[in-house]
This record gives sequence, C-alpha cells and structure tokens, in this order.
Amino acid sequence: MTLMALRTRTRDHWTPLEGELLGFRGMQRYGRRFARSGRGAWYHFAIEVVWQLLALTSRFRVRGARNIPESGGVVVASNHLSNADPTTLTAFCLGSGRVPRYLAKASLWNAPVIKSVMRSGKHIPVHRGAPTAAGAYRDAVAAVRAGECVAIFPEAGLSADPDGWPSKGKTGAARIALETGVPVIPVANWGTHELLPAGAWFPRVLPRRKIEFVAGEPVDLGDLRGRELTREVLEEATARIMAAVTELLAGIRGVRPPV
Repeated sequence: MTLMALRTRTRDHWTPLEGELLGFRGMQRYGRRFARSGRGAWYHFAIEVVWQLLALTSRFRVRGARNIPESGGVVVASNHLSNADPTTLTAFCLGSGRVPRYLAKASLWNAPVIKSVMRSGKHIPVHRGAPTAAGAYRDAVAAVRAGECVAIFPEAGLSADPDGWPSKGKTGAARIALETGVPVIPVANWGTHELLPAGAWFPRVLPRRKIEFVAGEPVDLGDLRGRELTREVLEEATARIMAAVTELLAGIRGVRPPV
C-alpha cells in the first residue's frame, strides 16, 4: 500500500482492538495507518523501530478502547509507571484510531534523536517553572479545539507510590477539559514498570512482559463545566480524574488501593 493510500484510510475500515492478548505486531496492523496522519518521518521511524523491539518483549491486553471517541477533541489521562509509558500509551491510542499529542518536559527537545521524534510527532514542550509554560497550555487547548487527541500523565512524573498507585495529579488535564468542554478519558496501565523499570535504560527482554491497558468512560465533570476555574474547581476535577484512573488500575490488579 502506498503512503498516500495509508493517509487516506479512515477508521471506518476496522474496529478498535478489544479484549485480546497480543504483541505489538498486532497493534501495528491496526495502528500503523493512523501513525501516518500528518506526522513526520522521524515519528514514523520511531514507531517502526520501537514497536519491533517491543514485539519481542511484551504482550498487550486492551479493554475499553471504544471509550476513546472516534473523532473530536479529547484528553486522555493516564497513570505513569515507566518511561515506556509514552510508547505503550501511543500504541493503545493508535489501536483506538487516534494519534495522540503529548505534553512533555521541554528538555526532551534538547536530546539528540529524541528531539527530532518529538518535533515530528507534533508534541508539545512544557517549560516547567518558566514564564513560557503557559504556552504549552495554550497549544494543548488549541489542539483539542482543532479535534485532536491530547495525552497527559497528570502526575507529571513517574508514580511516587512504592506500590505503583497513582500519585496526586496536577490540574492541567482538568483545566484543558473544563475550558474547552472536551471529554477526559481515564486510562490505566499495568506492567510497563516490569518492562522498563524506573532508572533502567534498556527494557527487560525475557520473559515477555504482560502489559494491560484499560480505558474508562468519560469522567463526569458536568457540574463543574461553565464555572469559574478556581483552584477549588480545578482540584475537584483533578481528584475525579485521578480517582477514575485509580479505580481502573484496581480493576486490572485485582486489589483495592490504600485508603
């Protein structure tokens, strides 16, 4: 199939992945076409190379993919266990027919090779603590208003909990959703911390790691929409988002989170 043909295919040609245990080669069959929707060559290259590596090291189980809207602006909010999460969450979103844009720390745009991938993927740099940090928020708002999928790890870093439960979230995802009216889809993953533990540079190759992703229904923020975005409103919305993510994670793990 030609590149032009890949770009002109639509989600109507297949259904989202659901309830399967599979490797990344299976994800490619569904996601590769979406990976070519306006992203540059470095982004395509990174997906091909990284997915081939992960196909050898992991298996995927996905649930709730249909909860991610087929079109229109949306915020996807996920827990954060490993530096492998952006890659695996991208695979999950691609399998659902959406190409995510990430808010990510600006230092990645200074790293060799990685900076080319970030630019090519049209991701959004966040200059934490700098006067230009507000620019990332404006870019994210513009993206969802243009009908794009913006993916955020509200914890703004790997989970600080020793047992892997989500930490308190930052308010960015809630602010974007409340200002624009787009839905927030909570997502939980489990297993990426075994594939690429915190501090590791290379994934564990054997045995193949089981990675599970589940997306929930949109977080109910209806009573908060249209209100002034005070700290109390934003913190309440964020608490609901993180509670939804935590509940999904509890379902994957089969244990209740600490009170």
